[in-house]
Amino acid sequence: MSDSTSGIRTLSFLTPGNYPDDDPYAGLEDTLRLFEYGESLGFDGAWIRQRHLEHGVGSAAVFLAAAGQRTSRIQLGTAVIPIGYESPFRLAEDLSLADVLSRGRLQAGFSAGTPPHADLIGDLVFDGDWRSYDLSYGRITRLIENLRGDFLGDAGTVIHSPGNTQRPRLQPHNPGLIDRLWYGGASIRSVRWAGESGLNLLTGNIVFGDRSDDFATTQSSLLGEYRRLVDPARPARVAVGRVIVPFDSADRATRERYRQYAASRYERTLAPQGERRVLFAPDLVGPAEEIIDRLRADPVLAQTSELRLELPYEFRRADYEQILHDTVELIAPALGHRPASIRSGVEHDTGEVAAPA
Repeated sequence: MSDSTSGIRTLSFLTPGNYPDDDPYAGLEDTLRLFEYGESLGFDGAWIRQRHLEHGVGSAAVFLAAAGQRTSRIQLGTAVIPIGYESPFRLAEDLSLADVLSRGRLQAGFSAGTPPHADLIGDLVFDGDWRSYDLSYGRITRLIENLRGDFLGDAGTVIHSPGNTQRPRLQPHNPGLIDRLWYGGASIRSVRWAGESGLNLLTGNIVFGDRSDDFATTQSSLLGEYRRLVDPARPARVAVGRVIVPFDSADRATRERYRQYAASRYERTLAPQGERRVLFAPDLVGPAEEIIDRLRADPVLAQTSELRLELPYEFRRADYEQILHDTVELIAPALGHRPASIRSGVEHDTGEVAAPA
């Protein structure tokens, strides 16, 4: 097949934001330093997972506001915020504030449906029975409407604050954020909604086998369906995630640990899992040269210019830094990516590609 992945223009990484139970600051500080390190290497984006009741980041907006003060160029993303636990208005305020503080670098990704651990914390989030609340795409639609910043009340409605009288709307308001919203799509239904709603598309190493037992076939069909429905008049970004673990500069013990990690997850890639027929992409673990060959042969990557490294859970900061370093130095150049830190004469590339008509 042709080497279509030579068009990778935007290279990002997604990290789980782990920390030890008895010292959360140390782990969160490590993750902030990883964002700084990724920027220094020339990554275009750094993304954080939002996780509840786990040793991870429970509020992506708060974390990214901090990351925005520690970095100056890199895109700051969340993949993904489970919208079921969020107030569409309050989350819009938090995201808008984090975006302004980062000078417009936020990339906000969402998921819909019943969020994880709802049986444990749903009643706490909603201060009562959560089962009657809308946890569907409609909750994201309402958040988007809030981000548009339309004035509240009628034309004569004003609010008064010390030294100011103004028409009320969500504050701070940054109209550019509306074009930097993403949806994590893993099924035909979800990518259709993302396309029709005008959100950018995140798709990773997990999809649902609606029509096929083959991961690549299924994910390719998701991209095709999304692009069929998205408005061709606007830029539409599609970012594909893969677990990539090069071990070229790792020591012998670390290489063996990486191999064991990959082996423990291999069986799940052989057939659909569970009632929802979950399909997993194989992890790319090994020498850079082998990973390059596998990425070049990936038919899904041939359809996008954005690649996102999904860093494994529960690795150490030193492991993550080694993985990021080897990826930038040994893998990315073979895919046509130039580190943002050495690009000259052009503004930072957002990776936006026009959707086909």
